[in-house]
Parts: sequence; structure tokens; C-alpha cells
Amino acid sequence: MTNLRGKTIFITGGSRGIGRAIALKAAADGANVVIAAKTNEPHPKLPGTIQTVAREIEAIGGKALPLQLDVRRDDDIRVAVAKAAKAFGGIDILVNNASALNLSKTPDLSMNKFDLMLSVNLRGTFATTQACLPFLSQASNPHVLVLSPPLDLVPAWFGEHCGYTISKYGMSMCVLGMAEEFRTVGVAVNALWPRTMIDTAASKHFGLSGAGCRTPEIMADAADVIFVKKSRSFTGNFCVDEDVLSEAGVSNFEKYAVVPGSPLTNDLFVR
Repeated sequence: MTNLRGKTIFITGGSRGIGRAIALKAAADGANVVIAAKTNEPHPKLPGTIQTVAREIEAIGGKALPLQLDVRRDDDIRVAVAKAAKAFGGIDILVNNASALNLSKTPDLSMNKFDLMLSVNLRGTFATTQACLPFLSQASNPHVLVLSPPLDLVPAWFGEHCGYTISKYGMSMCVLGMAEEFRTVGVAVNALWPRTMIDTAASKHFGLSGAGCRTPEIMADAADVIFVKKSRSFTGNFCVDEDVLSEAGVSNFEKYAVVPGSPLTNDLFVR
């Protein structure tokens, strides 16, 4: 398989940033795209909604299904997954992209914000994968892609932002465990993480955007490479965007730079 024509991809948190970029790339490659995210009406501070992304997909000739979804709500996940499978005849790919970010140190991190990160990042990944599994198991080349970092237990990552690190490594532990658990049914589970900072609304909020960052399109292109790999042989991997694309023959990474020629800043969890 060299493209995603006719495949159905379910993306959480797909209304902006990396999720939106993956949605548009998959649609351009022929996939039906389910944009499952919280933002249905315009946000006063953040660009993009599930409706605007759906219109962008349709404008390039793709098929989109926008579904408002909070991954903290189990019943809503099950309803959204059922709607997606009914609309397109199944689900071939799940992208666990929805994520909450807070880099506060332990004394400054409220328990409400800690609970939010665990609920969205770790629990949301587990619950959405669980709901999609019956449909993925029936697909011909099923993939689960989790946007989480390599499991590198460096104390510095925990010392800088313990709460956030726990939540993201929890997502990565889902990859480790589920890849092994689903191996017999042929459902691939892999992680993807950027080598450099990515220019998104979340990174802007924490002052991590602009020069030194790459655009979300590098993650979308890397995800596209992973989706067409054979699910029974490519699973349990902690991928980094630049490495995936280099192995696929890409050599021009300057096109992804927000400010061409500027020194790039490594993302969190990357040494």
C-alpha cells in the first residue's frame, strides 16, 4: 500500500496544530478523516474548530466527518467511534493526538491541572484506543499512532515538569503495552515525537514558538509514512519525525523551518 485511499482515520484533537496537519495530509492522500475534538465553535484565543478543518479537507476534495468530542467522557468516545465507523464503514487508523500541556513545577501545579493532563493524555489515549479496537481489528492494515515521546527515563525531564512528564510517558507506556498486546491481531501501535519544537498554539502559549521551531507539517509527513507500513511488522516503535523521513529518503528539512536558517531547538524529551 502506497497511499491511504479509501482508509478511514480517526484523529483526536484534530482542530488545530499537529492534528490538523495530519488530517489535511491524510485527506490529500485519499483518506476519509474523522476530526474528533472539543472545539466546535470558535475559541476566543485559539484558531481552528472541527468545522473549519472539515471545510479545509472538503476544499481539497477529501471526505471529512467533524465530531465534537471530549476524550475524558467515555460514553462520548464510544458514540463518536460508532458514528465514524457507520459513516465510513470502519476505522483503519487511530491517531491519539489530544493532549493537555502544563509545564509547571510540582509546587505550582494545581491538582485540577494535574488531573486534566492525566485524564486527557493518559486516560484519553487508553479509552479511545479501547473503543476503536473492535473496528481496527477488522481492518486490513490497522494502525494506532500515539503522539508521545520515547521512553527515556532521564531524571531531568521529571525534574523540570514532573506532572506533564508523567502524563506523556503514560501515553508512551500505552504504546509499549498495547503493541505487545495487539500483536496477535495485527494492530500496530507506534509513537511519534518531533525532534525539534513545533510551532503550534500550545507552544505559542508557553513562549516556545517561532524561530527555532518547525511547522506541524513535518509531523504530518512522518505520520503518513508510518500509516502505510505493514502493521504486522512495524509496531512498538518510538519514532522521531526527522528519523522517519530520513529513512524514507527525505533530505530537505529546511522547508519545515518556521524561520529558515535559524538554529533549531530540540523538543522536550529529546537529547
